[in-house]
Amino acid sequence: MRLVSVAALAENRVIGRDGEVPWPHIEADVRQYRERVAGFPVVLGRRTFDSMRDDLPGSRQVVVSRSVESVNVPTAVVADGDEAAIELAREAATEVGVDTAYVLGGGGIYALFQPHLDGMVLSHVDGTYDGDTRYPEWDESEWEITGETVYDRFTLREWVRRSDAA
Repeated sequence: MRLVSVAALAENRVIGRDGEVPWPHIEADVRQYRERVAGFPVVLGRRTFDSMRDDLPGSRQVVVSRSVESVNVPTAVVADGDEAAIELAREAATEVGVDTAYVLGGGGIYALFQPHLDGMVLSHVDGTYDGDTRYPEWDESEWEITGETVYDRFTLREWVRRSDAA
């Protein structure tokens, strides 16, 4: 199973402020994100899960939390750490017949899963923004851009971890 993070980040790597994105709504970004993760298992932190409860992404949700043991959503399971979450995502991917699971945040979850990622699909939003949450830094020498699409107000880049990365 491939593990791929999906995020929108400003030029200064800011991804959030007070639980929201700090830039004005970008419909094209939301649309491409929703289309990408539909039908796939997603891994996300409990606060991100709670913020999306009314419109959950993906076919299955693996909620990473140390504070809750279960959630009252039939498509969601809880994992207490990265290894357990990866195993649950692998099982969910097999169940729905796909080979990829997506990591959707928040900031701590992106950092926790960064060493495990095979790919990143990042919407690089034009400009810098104030925020309290950032996407983790990565060593660009370990990654290559395999796709790039320019949109109004953001550029979508698909990154793949190089096979020779340590």
